[in-house]
Amino acid sequence: MSIVSEPEETTPPHAPTPPPTTQKGAWKGLARRLHFYAGLFAAPFILVAAITGALYALAPQLEQWVYADQLTTASTGPELPLAVQVEAALAVDPGGELDAVRTAPEPGATTRVLFHRDDLGPSQRWTVFVDPVTAEVRGELATYGGSGALPLRTTLSELHRNLLLGEPGRIYSELAASWLWFVGLGGLVLWVARWRTRRARRVADLLRPEPGVRGRRRLVGRHGALGVWLVLGMLFLSATGLTWSTYAGATISTIRGELGWTTPALDTGAEDAGEHAGHGGGSAAAPLPAVVAAPATFDLVLAAARTAGIDAAATEIAAPESAGAAWTVTEIEASLPTEADKVAVDGTTGAVTDVVRFADWPFMAKLTTWTIAAHMGTLFGIANQLLLLAFAVGLVTVIVLGYRMWWLRRPTRGGLPSPLVPRGRFRLLSQPAGFLVVLAAVAIGWFAPLFGISLVAFLALDAARGYAARAR
Repeated sequence: MSIVSEPEETTPPHAPTPPPTTQKGAWKGLARRLHFYAGLFAAPFILVAAITGALYALAPQLEQWVYADQLTTASTGPELPLAVQVEAALAVDPGGELDAVRTAPEPGATTRVLFHRDDLGPSQRWTVFVDPVTAEVRGELATYGGSGALPLRTTLSELHRNLLLGEPGRIYSELAASWLWFVGLGGLVLWVARWRTRRARRVADLLRPEPGVRGRRRLVGRHGALGVWLVLGMLFLSATGLTWSTYAGATISTIRGELGWTTPALDTGAEDAGEHAGHGGGSAAAPLPAVVAAPATFDLVLAAARTAGIDAAATEIAAPESAGAAWTVTEIEASLPTEADKVAVDGTTGAVTDVVRFADWPFMAKLTTWTIAAHMGTLFGIANQLLLLAFAVGLVTVIVLGYRMWWLRRPTRGGLPSPLVPRGRFRLLSQPAGFLVVLAAVAIGWFAPLFGISLVAFLALDAARGYAARAR
């Protein structure tokens, strides 16, 4: 599966492919030409996304190592009431308004007491880490989003998402996600077409390099076979990556809302802060609580939630967003089996006022949650991380091999790279086929605007090259 389109081995270096005489040949030539431009100019974005994604896949282990003092404790014994732990956090004067408490998910882990502060960015909260057994404060850090990412993982997340360039930098990741599926499927088509030219066509030969060849043909075989192994991952990461994008992501959100695929909202008597946003899975910064959260109320609310079936060890107890609103308790375990039940609790009486069970979510809302967790490497634990890391290494290898193959047939007399496929493939298609190609391009461009804009740019570049060649 070529990231950079390749001519047949029988084609002399720098010579154009002979004109096709059939519709099949026209389709193949068009696929090769489009795949060349997509691979040559979109692959750098995909390459950077793969490298930064590999770094992010390692983030949980790096986080545990770098922030061991804040995240862990050697204390053993029964946990103190949440009120005592919250008071210990307040005693260090962290600033801001008390917002929520994240209970220690397992023995040896710390409790997180979270605060809203004006000097933090969107989706960030100031977190005080408290030993649940002794109430000793283990440290303070800014954390990000619903995943509670610490500074190192936040930096790696933003590097993958926008290259630390803020909102403008998200164009890079959206371009990568928009074109990843295209180069993957296009390369698969070309690799299958190449396989069909062999005398002995065995299915197993699609999954392994062509044996007994050397030089550039061996590169092509390794490149194509490895691409077949990676193509499903390309489609998956492209689809899930687009959910975080600026333009295609807005379209996806609209479609989900229209089809009722959104996460059911918990009725707290206040406007919901919305679903997760950003690669860390966090929501936009909520308004500052309009009420003072009494430390003792956290114990009352958690006890009420436990009676309502909130049994996950990892939970977040959040203070009301406004006067008169209910407290919320949310399960925050993203791995399988997913624990994401929520309850609203009256902070005065301890009465449960609303419950949202993950089991009752629409299937597509569950699927969205699972696929996003898999993209982030949290759904299957360490196995998920290793799979993402292996995919990233494979994708980088495929791209490097693709550029290496082009380099062996690069122009030696200057000028821009050429796909070695003559123009006019589209005009050789039948009218119905040509109409379907245009219709598909318009539909995909509407769904993923950056894909459409960059596709037009590729076509304009190709047309300019043709005009210059005719002028010469």
